[in-house]
Amino acid sequence: MTGFLVTGGAGFIGSAVCRLVAGELGHPLVVVDKLTYAGNEASLEAVSGRPGYAFIKQDICNQAGMLSILREHRPDIVMNLAAESHVDRSIDGPSEFIQTNIVGTYALLEACRTHFGELDAHGREHFRFHHISTDEVFGQLPLDGGRFTETSPYAPSSPYSASKAASDHLVRAWHHTYGLPVVLSNCSNNYGPFQFPEKLIPLMILNALEERPLPVYGKGANVRDWLHVEDHARALVAIANRGRIGESYNVGGDAERSNLEIVEQICTILDGLRPRQCGKPHRELIAFVEDRPGHDLRYAIDATRTRDELGWKPAETLDSGLEQTVRWFLANEAWWRPIREGRYAGARLGRAG
Repeated sequence: MTGFLVTGGAGFIGSAVCRLVAGELGHPLVVVDKLTYAGNEASLEAVSGRPGYAFIKQDICNQAGMLSILREHRPDIVMNLAAESHVDRSIDGPSEFIQTNIVGTYALLEACRTHFGELDAHGREHFRFHHISTDEVFGQLPLDGGRFTETSPYAPSSPYSASKAASDHLVRAWHHTYGLPVVLSNCSNNYGPFQFPEKLIPLMILNALEERPLPVYGKGANVRDWLHVEDHARALVAIANRGRIGESYNVGGDAERSNLEIVEQICTILDGLRPRQCGKPHRELIAFVEDRPGHDLRYAIDATRTRDELGWKPAETLDSGLEQTVRWFLANEAWWRPIREGRYAGARLGRAG
């Protein structure tokens, strides 16, 4: 059976992939995570006791350490989800994004290149490196049309998206120069269970529950294509297993909404599931704040290649996925409360793109 190694596996998207791979699909799985502020082993509890499961605390920047892990566990597929991903944090302190997203990807590629060269013919035939990226590398779109395709030019506008763009270029270079068998994917905005509370949707849910303001950048007009994380995980496994070597695949939810529309929909859901004690609607908590620098206007993904070649499509609509997400946060305070009050005290603005 195909063995997987997932870097960043204790993060939001990474843990969803791990729960799918080791839980539903039953594959052997090695999880590698540095366990920075956004990594949480509690997100992996559902699969941590499975046969063939291993968790290793390691930084992908440690090339020798990653090579040792590859040699010991000999995975067929390496999925690189280890990344710094919050735009606001990249603006405040870009150095960590350069280190993890660029230097870390380089170190991991070099470890995989060495390991790949040591494999026998059968191992080389089955080995793949899957690099997971973002639609933000393509820059922004106008409000009145267009979608990103796999051939869209790169035009990153934040330290985060620039660092991810650089890592994408490194992965392609290691394929063309060294023959490393790679696939890439670029996704739209993810949401769902286990998302770290600094991101837009969980931040709005939790602030509303605690009667805090719901901060919305500018006028809330920026538009994003929203993708449920479990739909994304299914797409990623399909790409890792069946994507064409050297190609990239876009993954989107085909669910565009403005940030304000998202926040208002969350408020409506909470009005029905957890009304405020004062009886007023949650929308009264919305507070418009100064926009952040370089805020991209709109992202939208054309996922035609992924749908046509791999037979994937989202199972969740935005309406069903948002309600499921709100219900999950209402039912799982034991997961988010320690983050909210401990390692992550005080709310930041949610990611709007």
